[in-house]
Formats: sequence, C-alpha cells, structure tokens
Amino acid sequence: MENSEAEKFSVLRLTRESKSTVEELLAREMPVTIMMNGEELVTMLCTPKDLHYLTAGFLVSEGMLKGKSKDEIKRIAVDDVRGVVRVETAEARDAAQEILFKRVITTGCGRGAAFYSAADAASHKVESQTKITVDEVFDLVNEFQHNSEVYLSTHGVHSAALCDTENILVFAEDIGRHNAVDKVFGECLMKGIPTEGQVIITSGRVSSEILHKVAKRDVPIVVSISAPTNLGAKIADSLGITLIGLVRGRKMNVYTNDWRVIARDGAIPESPQLEAMAKDPRLP
Repeated sequence: MENSEAEKFSVLRLTRESKSTVEELLAREMPVTIMMNGEELVTMLCTPKDLHYLTAGFLVSEGMLKGKSKDEIKRIAVDDVRGVVRVETAEARDAAQEILFKRVITTGCGRGAAFYSAADAASHKVESQTKITVDEVFDLVNEFQHNSEVYLSTHGVHSAALCDTENILVFAEDIGRHNAVDKVFGECLMKGIPTEGQVIITSGRVSSEILHKVAKRDVPIVVSISAPTNLGAKIADSLGITLIGLVRGRKMNVYTNDWRVIARDGAIPESPQLEAMAKDPRLP
C-alpha cells in the first residue's frame, strides 16, 4: 500500500540463524509550515495526509479560531510539494505576539508546538452527562484498533477517533498523537460534526496538552490504549473529563470522573477479540 502515507524501504532482516534483505513499509514524515494570513505560524512534523484538517484542528486547539463554524476559514490552500499550508481567515487576524510568546514544546512525537498556557483552558469545565458502559468501551477500542491500515502495515503512526458510545464517527492518523487528534477536530469543524458529549479515543499517551484540546471541544470522555501522565490525570479531573486508559485485554483503568462509566457486576467474560486487543504493541 505504498502511497502518500507509507513508503517501501529496503532493510536487512536478521535472526539468530539467518539474514535476508526485505522490503518494509515505513510511515511517511514531512515538515509542514502553516501560514496564517500571510504570516508564518509554525512548522510541524506530520504525516502528509489531510493537511487541511490538521491545520484547521491545530488553529482551533490553539485558540486562534473559535471553532464554532467552518465559515471562520475563508480559504485553505495546501502545497503538498513545498510542505506549506496557507490559511486565510474570514476576519483579519494576526498571530499576535502575546500568543506566540506562549509557545511550548509539547510531549508529542516530532517535538510539536502549542501556543496555549495551562491557564487558558483551566476555566473551561466539561459538564456533559454522557455515560458509557464497560462493554461499549471495549467494543469501540476493538473497532478502533482494526481501523488503521497504515498502522497495521507500518506500526509507525498514532490514531485518534471521535465516537459516540456505539460508533466511530471520524478517524485520523499521523506520526504525532497530537496531530491525529487535531486532524479529527479539524474534520469535525470542516464537516459540521458536533463534538459535544462525544468520546475521543487515542492510541497515544494522554498528557496535559491532549486534555486541553478535548476540553475546548466539550468532549467529556477520553479513552486510550496507552497511559496518562500524572499531570494529564490531574487536569482531566479538574476539567470534569472522564479519563480511561490502558484499555487492554479485559481490563481498563478509569482515572478520573468514573461516574460516567457504567460497570457491570462480576467479572468481564473471556472474548477472543478482547484477547487480541491485549497484543497490540503500541505502548506508551
């Protein structure tokens, strides 16, 4: 499946008994520069797919767009060859210096940049009454883990998805876990898909930046096959977000706001699908 997301690469494969030359698929990575209203904003490392969604989601996550409607964006032009995305907003606005000064190096793959401070999102608490059952979490994660052809071929990308309690609504992947989440939110913005009261699933570690992103979109439940950081868990708790992690096999950890998770009495039964989930090598 060599395409814009993966490329064949010749490698030397060694075992205890032999060596051979084989072709492996590697996830594509490229630097992409976002220009907003003619001003260079940021250069990030990402997978060269759905760059318009990545750009829209990034600008919303970082507070440069309100995220209420795609009409905030007048035009997005993607130059795949040069790795440049140019955005024109409906209202003239610059990347104000007070925003740029807040830039931090994130914990994301590829040293991503974020422009918020912790205080920016601290006041926005998610009040949603959405609840989810244990079985629904396992079913969604099982579908999620089998949804990424690029990951199954390369094992080199992260995935993210927006779901209701029964179905995956939007799915995205990227070499960076933050980028994957931004692609999801960008597609939601451009297609008018509501995020309030929904569920975000991610393959990656849940750190503080991820919680700030989902809080801004009023997402009450975050599920990961990986683990959170201590600050991520504390922020999820303070923002009213239910944080579920290490969903593997027949187990999961609910770190915060567990009142949204409806647990069954007794043990969770054996399931071949759940056993397969436990073997996914995508760890923190």
